[in-house]
Amino acid sequence: MDQKMREPDRRTQGEAPERAPLAPEERRRMIRAALLRPMNVVVPVIGVGIFATTLLWWMPLLTAITYTALVFLSYRDTAFRERVLRGRIARPAPGSPGPESARVPPERRVRWLARGETRQRVEAALGVYRKVVTAIEESGDVTRAVLDDAVPKLHAVAERMVDVAHRREKAAEALEDLRSRVTAPNPGRDEDLSHLEEELGAADAEISGMVDGLLSLRARVVRISIESEGAARAAAGDLNKALDEINLRLEALETTLSSPDEH
Repeated sequence: MDQKMREPDRRTQGEAPERAPLAPEERRRMIRAALLRPMNVVVPVIGVGIFATTLLWWMPLLTAITYTALVFLSYRDTAFRERVLRGRIARPAPGSPGPESARVPPERRVRWLARGETRQRVEAALGVYRKVVTAIEESGDVTRAVLDDAVPKLHAVAERMVDVAHRREKAAEALEDLRSRVTAPNPGRDEDLSHLEEELGAADAEISGMVDGLLSLRARVVRISIESEGAARAAAGDLNKALDEINLRLEALETTLSSPDEH
């Protein structure tokens, strides 16, 4: 009896990953990423090499079966899916709209912002971000291979940028509310207001410079696509470092930008 009662729990746990079906665009991205995953592409390359030297009739069949299995496993791999679709962000940022927002594309989450300069700047930056990702995905095999780590970092930039924008708007609302309550000079309160203004200025500066930063990254991707393999790998290393720096700055803003509750 106890065993029968426990069986539904095991089935429920096993079916959990299927509760959030992928959108058509996400499925296409996952299939493309699984097909071009370096560890998967190595299999047909090795298989063709062995067949060319041995002419074993069963080698192409074995290679095709192995490659298909690896692609299928990659598509079903939860960690690989998160890396391709969301970047390496595994936690919601403090003050973000909620845990469910981690599964919502940044292009949709930005629409939750009030219409204004912040939203316009973030939407413009997301437009460039999507072009950078598309440029990588539609480039040659060598470019995709050397920029394999860049795509999840780009997704992380987009997610964090939207998080910072949401926190910026909440902090701006808090600042406006605090100013409306001012009735007399208060050194402690004035210092808090000044600190909050500095945080807003830092967030505005980062968001404003995001479009130019992403356009620069897009130019680097184009350059990498026409370089030799050795030069492309070196340039890809520089691009990854630039992405790491952007993510670090955005993460720092997520941490330091005060929430309304703190004031």
